[in-house]
Amino acid sequence: MSGLVNVLVIVAVAAIVIARQFRARAIDTDRRWWLLPVVLAAVALREPGALDAHHRIESAALLAVELLIGLATGVGWGWTTRIWTAPDGVLWTRSTKASVAVWAVGIALRTGVFALGSALGLHQDSSALMLGLAGTLLVRGGILAWRVRSVDVVGRPAPAYGDDERSAWKERV
Repeated sequence: MSGLVNVLVIVAVAAIVIARQFRARAIDTDRRWWLLPVVLAAVALREPGALDAHHRIESAALLAVELLIGLATGVGWGWTTRIWTAPDGVLWTRSTKASVAVWAVGIALRTGVFALGSALGLHQDSSALMLGLAGTLLVRGGILAWRVRSVDVVGRPAPAYGDDERSAWKERV
């Protein structure tokens, strides 16, 4: 795939995932939460331009930083997402205001990494960004899958950082 197509895929996936996460929605506990991140990683790793051929060490370091930012964003997003059980027993999830802050910091850090790479004269391919997004989605999905197991079946929500503890009926209006 060309760089432009990769960027469009990244933007489309990020927009869909982010838009869906800021609305209350039922969680399908049998869902394959790891599938989209694995597909994104496979597409990213298929591309040969992840590392700059003339600056392998520097570009590998920037790729590692990108992956660490992606993993940290996934951890933050996973822990700031609210999970609760509705009176009918269905599990629900919704990202909080703290999740917005996590995304803003993640995007700012990724922009900084890109600017640093440009300042160093490194060729940066979109596959690094796609790998970072795959890491974000994979870690977030794993944390949510783990947290879903800790939700009280009586209906008390699992704690989320930045959660203002509103009742579940307000989420579905």
